[in-house]
Amino acid sequence: MSLLKDWVNMKVSVSKSQVHGILDAPSSKSYTIRALMCAALSPGQSYIRRALSSDDTLAAADVLQKIGTDVRQSAYGWRVSGGKLKAPDSELFCRDSAATFRFMIALSALVPGTVRLVPGPGLAKRPVLPLLDSLAQLGVKCRMDGSVVVVEGNSFTGGTVKLAGDVSSQFISALLLAAPLAQQGLHIELTTPLTSKPYLDMTIECLKKFGIRVSAASDMANFKVARQDYRPTEYTVEGDWSQASYLLTLGALSGEVVVTNLNAESLQGDRVVLNLLQKMGARLSVRRNSVMVQKSFLHGVTADLTDCIDLLPTLAVLAATAEGESHFRGIKGARLKESNRVDALKQELQKMGVRVREEENLLSIMGGRLRGAVIDSHADHRMAMAFGVLGTSVGDTTILGAESVEKTYPEFWKALTSLGARIESDVKQTG
Repeated sequence: MSLLKDWVNMKVSVSKSQVHGILDAPSSKSYTIRALMCAALSPGQSYIRRALSSDDTLAAADVLQKIGTDVRQSAYGWRVSGGKLKAPDSELFCRDSAATFRFMIALSALVPGTVRLVPGPGLAKRPVLPLLDSLAQLGVKCRMDGSVVVVEGNSFTGGTVKLAGDVSSQFISALLLAAPLAQQGLHIELTTPLTSKPYLDMTIECLKKFGIRVSAASDMANFKVARQDYRPTEYTVEGDWSQASYLLTLGALSGEVVVTNLNAESLQGDRVVLNLLQKMGARLSVRRNSVMVQKSFLHGVTADLTDCIDLLPTLAVLAATAEGESHFRGIKGARLKESNRVDALKQELQKMGVRVREEENLLSIMGGRLRGAVIDSHADHRMAMAFGVLGTSVGDTTILGAESVEKTYPEFWKALTSLGARIESDVKQTG
């Protein structure tokens, strides 16, 4: 399974556009990967309906197949035959999918044999040692070999582990995914307050669908998982609020957009984009499965993004066009994403004439008149999508590294074009 293209790089030029139309939000990347992991640990066949097919989710499917899981795609979804883990014959290349890499590190402790997990070049720069330290506390033999993580399997018996809650919620999700198959069960104690809480809620919800119960303290500082067996199931992936945020922003800046395939009751933290758009003055209408947003006069906003950090690029481009100054707190974690998004946003917005002030955990943006510019995506899918949307409002904007959207939303540029965005692409291929 692969979406990897043979291009060296891609750039798109975005002209000022008037957009209008209806479009499905793509399926959730986070839920797709979690469902794949749960299905791989469930003896028997599971069906994942409306699974997202992107570079990140295909990375997960690829590595799971190498440890004994059969994953087959069809027009109706993915059929996953799991429950029979084996040592891989080769290294597990996780591409630049942080969720795949981190979840698989924990799952590898259940595999009968040695597993070598290889991150892509961007992912190799992101933190992983706290997860290895946690596994070591539980008696798992694991180590770094350069940027490669080596795990000696069949060593995850469970017990009690302590780790920080404010580095990455994926470390905790990884442990929760492996926990049911630990003979002693698992007790997780967080030593610092949890950030990105909604992602833990999503993990626990997905586990429940596959028959696993997690006991979590009301403040999400402690988690207990008893020894349990996964049960195969039929799982339908809901729409992705993170990706929908770009389409909703497109409507607020450049026309009228209706986004469907959205669960208004979703646990996804990025659903808060609706509240933030309303606070900024966007005209929107919410129905059970869809949201309509119309071009609006926006004003600045103050928001804490601790639990929805992936919205920072979306909100930054909205703030750049809004009247007054916006302040975004709780953004420290954005420095540890595919790029240092705080620095990257500051650099690229300043190219467009925007005044930006940065502190360790605060980004302030003064809205005003913008000019087109050549924008570096910093090989970051969310940077590319956010500035692509902004380009439809400003015009004369070129996005370098536009192929980075393959990571989570391969159809993004086609989606914008289908809504009336004026986009021209230039792809340089190998050979």
